Amino acid sequence: CRSTRPGRGSRLSTKVSSIASELTIGYQGEPGAYSEEALHATFPTAKPQAFRTLRHAFHRVADQSVDFALVPVENSQGGSVLETYDLLLEYRALVVAEVALQVDHCLLALPGAKGDGIKRVLSHPQALAQCEAFIVREHLEPIPAYDTAGAAKQIQQEGRLDQAAIAGRRAAELYGLEILAKRIQTVQENITRFFLITRRGPRRPKPPRIKRPRYGKKTSVVCAVANEPGALFRLLACFADAGVNLTKLESRPRRDPPWEYLFYLDLDGGRSEKPVATALRAARDATTFLQVLGTYARALPLSAPPKRRSKKRRSPAEP
Repeated sequence: CRSTRPGRGSRLSTKVSSIASELTIGYQGEPGAYSEEALHATFPTAKPQAFRTLRHAFHRVADQSVDFALVPVENSQGGSVLETYDLLLEYRALVVAEVALQVDHCLLALPGAKGDGIKRVLSHPQALAQCEAFIVREHLEPIPAYDTAGAAKQIQQEGRLDQAAIAGRRAAELYGLEILAKRIQTVQENITRFFLITRRGPRRPKPPRIKRPRYGKKTSVVCAVANEPGALFRLLACFADAGVNLTKLESRPRRDPPWEYLFYLDLDGGRSEKPVATALRAARDATTFLQVLGTYARALPLSAPPKRRSKKRRSPAEP
């Protein structure tokens, strides 16, 4: 499998067609959350709609309250957002686009607060985990919150000078907070992938075009295999035989029946391309269930695997 790491410090810079101004796009969190930042950067003319939970966002897409939702699916450091994967299947959502955002965490506090006076730091559990080295180094007490921007809003509302939030610069602007420290994540290259989802069916809204460099297409699939020796091997062989590269493979427990598992796969290529179409036809015979979640343009370029360093050979004269 090939990795999808972009260049260091890269940030998605995009423009969209005027059709986006007629669309409503939901996201999870308060204004200033990273989901809202990605939405604002990618679809600046769309109408954003905040929801407290991911389930709310999925449900409002399904009941046609909003046209789309932009939901986080994976972070380069924290891994997959498992709830998103579960809801993709539960609501039979269709993935129509991928968005990537360089996430730079900042320490935000009330104006006048001093760094050495901060004792507590609030943020989403993933953000706290991504900044663990900074939190330990500064002797801060981590306090989980449901959202990064929600933590910033709480700092503003409570008015305490001894606590801060970990969130983005946009949250600082929206809630009138000062940035005490920038880029405090442990690993500087911190990328979050998002899916733009909508409902299935002939009357689904047309997704907005995203003008950006073309990196080819991806297809996301969820499937299950029989609980017997060689079942997963036979599934993976379908893609290997067709020459299709898998960029991701992850298992999740199946809610019903218990103790059975689903597999989520990301493939290089669109479902209408011959190698992918061939592989998917073969995969249907090797699975007990298969659903294509969507085909969409890649947000991140493919990068070649790192070259292995060749060991220096010693000459016979060397000890």
